[in-house]
Amino acid sequence: MTIDPGTIPSRKPGEDAEDGEGARRDGPVLLSEVAARAGVSLATASRVLSGRRSVGEPYRGRVLAAARDLRYTPNAQAQAVARGASNVVGLLIHDVLDPYFSSIASGVMRHVEERDLVVFLASTHSDPDRELEYVATMRSHRARGLIICGSRTTDRLHTERLVKELEGFRAAGGRAAVISQNRLGTHAVVPQNRAGARRLARELCRLGHRQFAVLAGPVHVLASRDRVTGFREGLADEGCDPEGVTVLHGRFTREGGEQLASELVAAGLRATCVFAVNDVMALGALSALRREGVRVPDDVSLAGFDDITTLRDVVPALTTVRLPLEEMGARAAQLALDSDPASPPRAVKVHADVVLRESTRPLV
Repeated sequence: MTIDPGTIPSRKPGEDAEDGEGARRDGPVLLSEVAARAGVSLATASRVLSGRRSVGEPYRGRVLAAARDLRYTPNAQAQAVARGASNVVGLLIHDVLDPYFSSIASGVMRHVEERDLVVFLASTHSDPDRELEYVATMRSHRARGLIICGSRTTDRLHTERLVKELEGFRAAGGRAAVISQNRLGTHAVVPQNRAGARRLARELCRLGHRQFAVLAGPVHVLASRDRVTGFREGLADEGCDPEGVTVLHGRFTREGGEQLASELVAAGLRATCVFAVNDVMALGALSALRREGVRVPDDVSLAGFDDITTLRDVVPALTTVRLPLEEMGARAAQLALDSDPASPPRAVKVHADVVLRESTRPLV
């Protein structure tokens, strides 16, 4: 049985294929029509229009010319059934407006498009149910690959459900990778959140700071938890009391950082340095501090984490921990698309570097 790869509106009986402006079409152009116009078999037309190189000239040229004249477009879903996979690679992120995710998406797209594939981008808004729904959707559409980007959480039930959904995706022929903690049984690109925050704390202590406040994300978000833990470890390394740090939890967003910084000032700002566990929270905190008349770094130093691209326009320049975001996206795409399907899952650790800038001043 030959599967018809697709349809678009076709000509009426008796109309010239190269009909002029104003011609009306009321039915689907069938693959059989393309084959008949090109004077080839249905199987030959199917192979040409599926992108296979096994058909040479002049038949290939005749099929392509006929398809063009008839305005035929292959049906991607039918081709996916025939091939066992589509040309689509799914990319699930938490928030398309967050520069952290948009930079990673850029790296994914660059790698995927080099292979003449198409990226389907979806934002879960950190909703676990939506994440599961998108994975199921990618499975039903026979996506060739799937990349999930965003921190895992302490929700074990959701993790178990997602692991099972990804197992089904791979069983259907898809390949997957994650950019986060290595907890889903797939290839993983793992940013060194804990180690990077530990290095940052050491550097801030060496600038003479001893009183710190941390603006953290929700307690169930593992990236935030790891960065807080690493920061405390770095303080202990330098002889500072890790338990004496003020830690406030809020949304993992710019608005979350702004709100927490306002609360910090309202309670009486005693810290000489504030660490926001990601850069967008740090930018929100910077806005709140300015509004409250607190000068950075004259009155308090401020640091973030990620080194998102928008920091280039921030004054004062923000001290942060740099992750190679675009490279992380490209590496995840490479793992998902280029690894042997039979190979065991790989975890690639990504080094995090401290970048000291004008937002943190020395006290010694």
